[in-house]
This record gives sequence, structure tokens and C-alpha cells, in this order.
Amino acid sequence: MDGRRARAPDQLLRRLEWQVIRRLDGRLLGSYRTHFYGSGVDFADLRTYTPEDDVRHIDWNVTARLDEPYVRQYTEDRELTAWLLLDRSRSMAFGPEGRGKDVVSTELALTLARLLVRGGNRVGAVLYDERVERMVPPRSGRTHVLRLGHELTRDRPVVTAPGTTTDLAGLLHAALATIRRRSLVFLVSDFITVDGWERPLARLAHRHEVVAVRLVDPLERELPEVGLIVVEDAETGEQVVADTSDPEFRRRFHAEVDAREQALQDAVRRAGVRLHDIATDDDLVASLVEMVRRSKQPRR
Repeated sequence: MDGRRARAPDQLLRRLEWQVIRRLDGRLLGSYRTHFYGSGVDFADLRTYTPEDDVRHIDWNVTARLDEPYVRQYTEDRELTAWLLLDRSRSMAFGPEGRGKDVVSTELALTLARLLVRGGNRVGAVLYDERVERMVPPRSGRTHVLRLGHELTRDRPVVTAPGTTTDLAGLLHAALATIRRRSLVFLVSDFITVDGWERPLARLAHRHEVVAVRLVDPLERELPEVGLIVVEDAETGEQVVADTSDPEFRRRFHAEVDAREQALQDAVRRAGVRLHDIATDDDLVASLVEMVRRSKQPRR
């Protein structure tokens, strides 16, 4: 590896520390682990609910029996283990030049890892493209984040074969088989996948605290009116000619987008997971602040 590529992960991490993490330090207070995860993992006791409590800790079974809200108390766990489940399939390369979903995914993963290891927590990662490309065991420290950066930025062969669509269930099954200790799990994907991922996601959410992050590009949702264009499926490579000025085509396109969106939202909600969106043109700091804000709200 030449010197330029050897320095790339360190340069990227330094830029994120200056442009993203430093700004987050001024906007988010307290330990970053507690923004997405409770203060401990081992159940200790029950007590009556107070307005300051996190509603996610309410024990609804006890509350229903006693007709008064009760919350679970947990013993403090000094060290948290977090995992990053990273979708690296063909569709993740979609987006503006130099700012595709894969670039945003790398920046998000390194930012989360750096924030967590600063508090002494351990972070591992699973890199996935139709099969597990690389498993990065959980470690702490800035050097470990640099190792993750190296894995995310190095050249790699495309694993997903043309003509196939990603099967996100494979990534979730790999996580279920690998992550034994209760952990904070970030699933980062565009959720362009075949069916069958909902049940393993629900199983993962039952065992761990799961945060799902969907990466999107505005062109995937809003079709510009530019006449005849060639549209290529980001996963299969299939190409079709489309007339973007045709009102009927635009109507069908938006109806398909709306139906897919509703189906995804329903599936994630049934799995007991909150879905956060980050677009390729979003400011990463603002997106993370919004994720924290929504994570503290009760799920509907």
C-alpha cells in the first residue's frame, strides 16, 4: 500500500473529529452511549415511574397488573459493546459523485465508533455484501477506529453479482450468530433488499438495543422532469428507458415509492425498531442530533 492510501483513514478520521464530532460536543450533553442505550444491561429491581424516567424502561406487564406505571431498574454496566452492521451492496454506491450512500455510511460508522470509544466502550463491525466481507471484533481506542476506517476505505471487489438483489436477512442472521452479549447495534443500510429480513430484525431487537439507519438519495424519491432517460436498477443492473415528462409514468413512480415506504415503515415498526433516515445531502451533525432527539421519544 502506498503512503497516500495508508494515510487516508487517518485523514478521514481527523476531518470527522474536527468537522462533526467537535460540533456534536457542543450540541449533545452527557455520554453518547446513553443517548441510544440505557444506563445498564442487567435487570435489578422495579420502582414506580417518575416524569424523569425513560419511557422505554416501563414494564408494561407490571403496570397493567398494578394499575400504576412501573419502570425497570438496571445495574450499571461500565463497558458497553456496540456493533455496526454495514450494508455494502451495489445500491449503496448510488448518489452524487464523491457523496454516495457508501461514503455517508463510512462517515457515519467512523463518527459513531469514535464517539463510543471515547467513553471506554468497545465497537465491532460486520461488513456485508451478500455475504460477510469482514468481521471486525469489538475493541476500544482510537487505533481501533482507524483499523475500521482502513477496512471501510480500502479497495474491494464487488461481491453482489449483477442481476441479484441484496438479501439483508443474511447480515441480520450473521449478527444473531455473532453477537452474544447484549449490545447496542446500529444497522446501516438503504433497505433495498429482498423480503425475509423482518423476522431476524425482530429477533435481533429482542436481544439487543437496535438503531436502524436508512441511507437514501433524494433522486430515489423524487424523479426530475428531464424527458427521456435510461434508468438502471442499482442492485440488478437492469436498464429501462423512461419518459420522465409523462404524467402517467410519474404517477406510477410516486405511487410505487409511497407503497414501498409504507411497507418498510410498517415492517420496521412491527420489529420494534425505530427507523432513522439520513440523505446523501444531509448535514451529518444535524442528522445525528435528530436521531438522538427521536430516540428519546416514545415509540407509537
